[in-house]
Amino acid sequence: MFDWISIDNVELLIEKYKLLGPWFSVLLTSIEAFLPFLPLFVIVVANAGAYGLFWGFLLSWLATVVGSYLFFLMIRYFGNHRLLQKLKAQKQVKQLIHWVDVRGFTPLFVLLCLPFTPIVVVNTVAGLSHLKKKYYFLTLLISKPVMIFFISYLGSDLRAILSSPMKIVVSCLIIAVIWALGKWIERYLTKRVERDLRNIKSRK
Repeated sequence: MFDWISIDNVELLIEKYKLLGPWFSVLLTSIEAFLPFLPLFVIVVANAGAYGLFWGFLLSWLATVVGSYLFFLMIRYFGNHRLLQKLKAQKQVKQLIHWVDVRGFTPLFVLLCLPFTPIVVVNTVAGLSHLKKKYYFLTLLISKPVMIFFISYLGSDLRAILSSPMKIVVSCLIIAVIWALGKWIERYLTKRVERDLRNIKSRK
């Protein structure tokens, strides 16, 4: 497995991916919002490697925004379905929805900026909340570039990174730090949700 992984083989894969065309890349990036098992990180790296930093970034950014917003609209449209109502009735989900209704833009923006946030969960909670459609679209539009640009930068300079052990180590460390930061922020926001809800209940 590791013997097969080389710069030439990775670039060959990216060239084959590029032959499928930009519309395939747009479709693949968009449906990741519906199929969370697809690795967005790998897809964005492939887009940047195939089409360069600017076009790869632009394609990934717009496609992931479209996919996430369509998923949000689907949840909003089918919000009264029995399965979604059962999900909405769960204590933790109910707390998150209430907190989004109270806090709105800020927590969603922070979560969407992070590359390892479970986007399906965020889109679902936003869809079940009372957040206005245009506000969520705007949140997606201005939060996604932060994450997408960083990943695209790595993908556009893949040969330089893979050919330098030090750059590989630094890149892995940055990714690990971002992942750890994301988990810390998620735990922090969860505590804030619980604290804010207790304060709201105490004022009633």
